[in-house]
Amino acid sequence: MNLHELTAHQIIKDKVNPRELRKALEERISAVDKRVKAVLRLCPDKGEVGKGVLSGVPIAIKDNICIKDHLTTCASHILDGFKPPYDATVITKLRNAGANLLCSTNMDEFAFGSSTENSFYGPTHNPWDLERVPGGSSGGSAAAVASDQATMALGSDTGGSIRQPASFCGVVGLKPTYGRVSRYGLIAFGSSLDQIGPLTKDVEDSALLLNVIAGYDPNDSTSVDTPVPDYTKSLIKDVKGLKIGIPKEYFIEGIDKEVKDAVWAAINLLKKLGADYKEISLPHTEYAVPTYYIVATSEASSNLARFDGVQYGLRSKAAKKEISDLIDMYFASREAGFGKEAKRRIMLGTYALSSGYYEAYYLRALKVRTLIKRDFDEAFKSVDCIITPTSPTGAFKIGEKTEDPLSMYLSDIFTISTNLAGIPGISIPCGFMKNNLPVGLQILAKPFAEEALFKVAYTYEQNTEWHKQKPKL
Repeated sequence: MNLHELTAHQIIKDKVNPRELRKALEERISAVDKRVKAVLRLCPDKGEVGKGVLSGVPIAIKDNICIKDHLTTCASHILDGFKPPYDATVITKLRNAGANLLCSTNMDEFAFGSSTENSFYGPTHNPWDLERVPGGSSGGSAAAVASDQATMALGSDTGGSIRQPASFCGVVGLKPTYGRVSRYGLIAFGSSLDQIGPLTKDVEDSALLLNVIAGYDPNDSTSVDTPVPDYTKSLIKDVKGLKIGIPKEYFIEGIDKEVKDAVWAAINLLKKLGADYKEISLPHTEYAVPTYYIVATSEASSNLARFDGVQYGLRSKAAKKEISDLIDMYFASREAGFGKEAKRRIMLGTYALSSGYYEAYYLRALKVRTLIKRDFDEAFKSVDCIITPTSPTGAFKIGEKTEDPLSMYLSDIFTISTNLAGIPGISIPCGFMKNNLPVGLQILAKPFAEEALFKVAYTYEQNTEWHKQKPKL
């Protein structure tokens, strides 16, 4: 096996030479990224390799996670030239674990999108079919792992942005419980929804990476001070007696038949291995998309107000010539700096928060969010985990949904409830469609029950071969 194809646990077990490994991955990036366009820039090779559980393991970082003195732009023109003066907490933890920071990966601008087409640097392509999207917004991280340009990667998930690209690219993507991983140094989109998580080649690597990045951080007021178990101890091939919930609201009209069949085949395999399943109801699911797009855009509008061309990032050249006052400079810089989707979301959120509309939209959305969370609380009283498709379809073609934002927003229909409820979710490969596009299986658990996710995901993975398939590039 080539060095670039190895998983992190293989690298650790075989004590692979870190210098040779880094060289192999940089050569792989040179060979294939002209077509995939997952990598924005390489991180400087420091030469020395730290000691720790991930010693020498190369890892790709989504471009919205701050790396000290390294260009970090959220794939947006408005953050041109921005080099953070500090590391995000997850980066500090990776450095302490000896990981080798390899590159920054492409994404939808400020994580606004489900396709990685809304990037100032242009779209990323799906390694399984270069005419299709890799999903979003962590599409660069998912595509880099799927195409063996990175051993593992970090992404962020606000409404499915780790799990949906993992599904489209045939890799493993985990959104931890809200508060399990520090958001300090993650450039915020929706502060009550965002969570950093791993994108990896298999479930064992996902557990390894979560072990490193999870834990309480006093720099993040939403970080939860609860002990972090050793997730690798949850990698047990046993689901006997496990109770699985199948929500009827997730197997609806409009879901691709091949996706549905692959997910049901996975459920039936778990039943054969000793699990039981029953139909459950999550009655407020139909309100998840409108609720999410009010809460998320409102928080985005507030968070993105800081990008004004004053202290860092882009200051419009037009503003320098035609400036008459400070407000003009703000307008010109934000007009030039933000892309179309960012502007759309800022406007939607500003409207929802504006005087006279706050109660009608944002406050009401928060109340519905509580009902969605209660649906999950109720369901987990009688089941250990919930299984659904990750996405209603396989990867769609580049350009197919760019002129129809609503259709794009609906591609997250099975993932956004998880963020609204703050629970953990994982997407693992569970098959392929006739056109050779991967299908993802989503497993959900109650808050801070990531061990349950790993146990089910690992049992399924070890009884199938889907995660071993590679795209031919």
